[in-house]
Amino acid sequence: MEKSSSIRIGISACLAGDKVRFDTGHKRSNFCMDELAHHVEYVRFCPEVAVGLPIPRPTIRQVKVGDTIKVCRPDGSGDVGPKLTEYGKKVATEQASSLSGFVFCAKSPSCGMERVKIYNEAGTGNTSEGIGFFAQQIMQHNPLLPCEENGRLNDPYLRENFVMRVYVFKSWQDLTLQNVGMHELTQFHAKHKYLVMAHNYQSYRELGRYLAQASDEPIEQVKQTYIAGLMKALANPASRKNQTNTLTHLQGYFKNDLSKIEKQELCNAIDQYRKGMVPLYVPLTLLKHHLTVHPNEYLAQQVYFDPYPNELKLRFGI
Repeated sequence: MEKSSSIRIGISACLAGDKVRFDTGHKRSNFCMDELAHHVEYVRFCPEVAVGLPIPRPTIRQVKVGDTIKVCRPDGSGDVGPKLTEYGKKVATEQASSLSGFVFCAKSPSCGMERVKIYNEAGTGNTSEGIGFFAQQIMQHNPLLPCEENGRLNDPYLRENFVMRVYVFKSWQDLTLQNVGMHELTQFHAKHKYLVMAHNYQSYRELGRYLAQASDEPIEQVKQTYIAGLMKALANPASRKNQTNTLTHLQGYFKNDLSKIEKQELCNAIDQYRKGMVPLYVPLTLLKHHLTVHPNEYLAQQVYFDPYPNELKLRFGI
């Protein structure tokens, strides 16, 4: 599959392999640069270099001084916290709207999404409750933007979930470039119904009910409420129980088409997935095969079957 330049993801420059770290090194992400890079375009950011820090440079850390948190050298000098915040806000408000996701460098005082160390003023202790000053601005000003850290992308469930959200969010961004009314919103939701079901059955019901009852609301309000609910529903990896429920629902569409042997084969595949004996792609492959043999227009449009390029093989590990 050819690389799509239409999907743009922000990334901490060190994760892209740029030698911008304090020690002139990098923290290149193999998944981002060797696999996902074939399908997306990266926009690289190193906030520390952007605010004027040199390469190499002394290490910086978050330090709590009274009620204030500085981003400074271990000796307390050279606070760049205000500059990082200003730069983060500038990127968040001027560039992030063109992005469909962001990958941050974990534990960084500028880029960490969570669990960043905050040292006391004496430097004798720390807590892991900070957020990188740059990352905080990106997330605060763009709460719907799918964001993840490099370390968490090593988890196959979190990796699959992040990429899925990027592609869904990109589809939403493309949709809203057009003149969107209730008909277009309802069509968009229809295509994502089984994807939502696999992640949160309650949200699956609530989103459908909301759209059915929202015809009197201003369309911009409906759009904002809907996408906020959708991205929240997709925020956590789908559980095996929810996936099994979704697979079983999809199986029902073929009850009049399959032979007794085919039905049993599909039931066995779904049950083996439920028990953790095979990955998700096994029952999905069977369902997609039956959909090819027994076409169904409604099922054919379901994003659940192919939420991202199959070449990424993300469902092989979940």
